[in-house]
Amino acid sequence: MKRASLIAKLKQEPFDLLVIGGGATGAGVALDAATRGMKVALVERDDFASGTSSRSTKLIHGGVRYLEQAVKKFDRGQFALVRDALHERATLLQLAPHLTRPLPLVTPLYNWFGIPYYRVGLKLYDWLAGKRNLSPSRYLSAKEALKNFPMLKAKGLRGGVLYYDGQFDDARMNVSLALTANEKGAACVNHVQVLELLKEGDRLSGAKVRDRESGESFEIKARVLINATGPFVDSLRKMDDPHCEPMLRASSGIHIILHQRFSPPATGLLIPKTEDGRVLFLLPWLGHTLVGTTDNPAQIEANPKPSEEDIQYIFRHLEKYFDIPVQREDVLAAWSGLRPLVSNPKASDTAKLSRDHVIHISPSGLLTITGGKWTTYRKMAIDAVDQAVKLGKFENIPPSQTETTPLVGAANYSGGLIQNLIDQAGMPADVAQHLVRAYGDRAPKIAEIARQGWGQRLSAHHPYLEAEVIYVAQEELAISVVDVLARRMRLTFLDTQAAQSSFPRVAQILAEILGWDESRLEREREDFAAYLASPSGEIQLAEQSKIAAGGRS
Repeated sequence: MKRASLIAKLKQEPFDLLVIGGGATGAGVALDAATRGMKVALVERDDFASGTSSRSTKLIHGGVRYLEQAVKKFDRGQFALVRDALHERATLLQLAPHLTRPLPLVTPLYNWFGIPYYRVGLKLYDWLAGKRNLSPSRYLSAKEALKNFPMLKAKGLRGGVLYYDGQFDDARMNVSLALTANEKGAACVNHVQVLELLKEGDRLSGAKVRDRESGESFEIKARVLINATGPFVDSLRKMDDPHCEPMLRASSGIHIILHQRFSPPATGLLIPKTEDGRVLFLLPWLGHTLVGTTDNPAQIEANPKPSEEDIQYIFRHLEKYFDIPVQREDVLAAWSGLRPLVSNPKASDTAKLSRDHVIHISPSGLLTITGGKWTTYRKMAIDAVDQAVKLGKFENIPPSQTETTPLVGAANYSGGLIQNLIDQAGMPADVAQHLVRAYGDRAPKIAEIARQGWGQRLSAHHPYLEAEVIYVAQEELAISVVDVLARRMRLTFLDTQAAQSSFPRVAQILAEILGWDESRLEREREDFAAYLASPSGEIQLAEQSKIAAGGRS
């Protein structure tokens, strides 16, 4: 459904649910409710996955570290969280096979005492996964560990443990959730900001919103409002009740992107404990190498940036565990993402806060769902909708249907689509693989657009096509350059310079499709430059000048 039609629907129809927030949780809630036959609206101030949900470590996992905490403290809640996440891991691999894949990970061990500890722990991880385990974990000799991950420092290596988790494209998964919800009858719309919560008496009845694209304000009526704004849930709760107590603390995940040569193409690395007890991952992702860690205490802000200190933290550990040198100039991109953690004043640091989710209902009826993690978005959505059904006193609502509802692009997906695009559409192999892995069974539609004269690459060393810009603007609610290059494609997350050089052509195509004037183009230049600001907070003036001038870098 086109964005204009969705906006009209928001204006005209009363809804059962109004979901505020278009990240993984909000989009998951919208899909769950829509597949149960409820009338659902969702508004997102920015774009789907514009915050935390596009800045994850790209793993669908049960949480090895959470399991360690569960064993040490015999914490049944943590055990349940790991078990549920492992169940969801298998489910997501089935619901979106084009966006997900199993990924083997090596944990290197440089201490003999660590070998039995991690072997037993990962066997417990396998056991909790049960029949849905991806593949059994196993011990690796030092020679085998180096064979699986040749970049490891050989000196002092005693062995390792190989285990399996899932990997995915988080932003495209998020966009797919929203699009699937719309196909099931919901009205999920990006770039719509909540200005005010509406009440009838002492109960919430809807929200006044503003379409940030047109500037128009209007009201949306709904029986139940769901606050799914991630790290910003307390801000919306204060809109409902200025005196409410905060629920959240936040930690950040810091990630950098390196060239593919720094990791094997199909094996990841888990460093279980760094100098301050955090976990570090090194993973192959979209033809590059992703390195990152989580649980750094952080302030809640939009579009957070990693500091140079954060990046050097990662470099210190690469130097400790790697036999090949990594230089600062090898960093192609860097980003930081916030994790909403349920606040516990007794916890000494964010690593010990619960990753489980909580649901809170205010006296006026605002249902807040927060906490959790990407892997368990579907369970969070089920619990939120179940509570909304009770709160709104809805009748004859069936249980959740999402365990068997494939996401957009999955229904007719098969690996053979890649070869079809190569043979029948004449696509280069890397482009065919990218299109099928990103769009699933919708990839042939983009190939058809490419055949009509839009088959040029946006950047010489990346598989993204001009045809994709047209497709995502027409079919995936992308209305800005950042929407296109950050969430529908992932170029801003992979290669900052390539994203900068792609800006003029993407802006030109969008201007033609969406009818932008020069003032809108200028705003796009400013917004894109701000989005790509370096960790120090400023783009180099030379690069900024090229973007502002509309030239290629």
